[in-house]
Amino acid sequence: MKTFVIKPKIYFNEGSMEFLKEIKGSCAFIVSDSIMEKLGYLQKTIDYLNETGIKSTIFTEVRPDPDVKVIAAGMKRYLETQADTIVALGGGSVIDAAKGIIYSLWQFRKAAGEEFKKPLFIAIPSTSGTGSEVTNFSVITAEGEKVCIVDEWMAPDIAILDSTCIQHVPQPVVADTGIDALVHAIEAYVSTEATICTDALAEKAVQLIFENLKTLYNDTNNSCARERIQKASCLAGMAFTNASLGINHSLAHALGATFHISHGRSNALLLSAVIEYNANLNSNDSRYVAEKYAKLAAAMQLPARTYREGTINFMQAVKDLKKSLGIPKGIRELGIDKSKFENELDKMVDLALHDRCTPTNPRKPSREDLIGIYQKSF
Repeated sequence: MKTFVIKPKIYFNEGSMEFLKEIKGSCAFIVSDSIMEKLGYLQKTIDYLNETGIKSTIFTEVRPDPDVKVIAAGMKRYLETQADTIVALGGGSVIDAAKGIIYSLWQFRKAAGEEFKKPLFIAIPSTSGTGSEVTNFSVITAEGEKVCIVDEWMAPDIAILDSTCIQHVPQPVVADTGIDALVHAIEAYVSTEATICTDALAEKAVQLIFENLKTLYNDTNNSCARERIQKASCLAGMAFTNASLGINHSLAHALGATFHISHGRSNALLLSAVIEYNANLNSNDSRYVAEKYAKLAAAMQLPARTYREGTINFMQAVKDLKKSLGIPKGIRELGIDKSKFENELDKMVDLALHDRCTPTNPRKPSREDLIGIYQKSF
């Protein structure tokens, strides 16, 4: 039996941050970073909450790929406030950190036999890629490894998609986060847990990304493209929080943690090889995955008279999009030494095989399969 759940209430379009003035409470714990502070969005958040009589405590120690030390520091700071509201203002790392803080507090209290009342959780994304504002996923780094935590308890109660919060995103981040959202949609679409509901969300996200990401990359001031990519990221998040992901993310988690490559860029570097592996066009096995890729091609109005034609054209469209966004053709272009990469293969494959995203991949991979994808992507 499959289920479909969308928890957060979503407020969107330019200026939607003003909804904060309607929040009821006494104290807010704001998780953010130095970038949002410098751009003035943190102060804007504080001001909106002040208007409704809510005092704020700030935690801005979040860095990219938050680790357990950040989570521990956030927990300590939160316990000093006993806030009834948590606001995560920032990119995927900030929202993941906020999730990690409240999830860890809940687990510690539960282990001690104590009750922990979850605060109202509001997520305001500053990038368009992770979709973390609507998911029950959080990725935390522990001892140099990225650990994927999945629990419905972590999902935000409210998501605010204010496009003004993403207007300062630099061009390379537009590319990386945009491809991350694309991978979310594609993997959800072919996941073993996909449903008609998640397919609808994923398909629309793919269409919006192909129609608008290159435009936004070339003109980051294009407000129309910016809003559409933000919504596409959210749609993809709703799709994968219900259908889960696949080996593209499993491999990316391991690659990013090992060589300190951003999550979106790691996903982008692996995407073409993963699609080719999952489609399995040279085999007489089930055509199910290739047929789904062909459906995405048809939705994009690409030639897809057969499953093979559709899949090949979809793969080419992905390659063309990555090229137009300045994504390197392979991992080697990042300056990573081949021998060092090969020395890390076994470790990365071990991590990927045990990743929470692997079980819902449409093909069950072997060690050799994953090594082959890494090598092809290098």
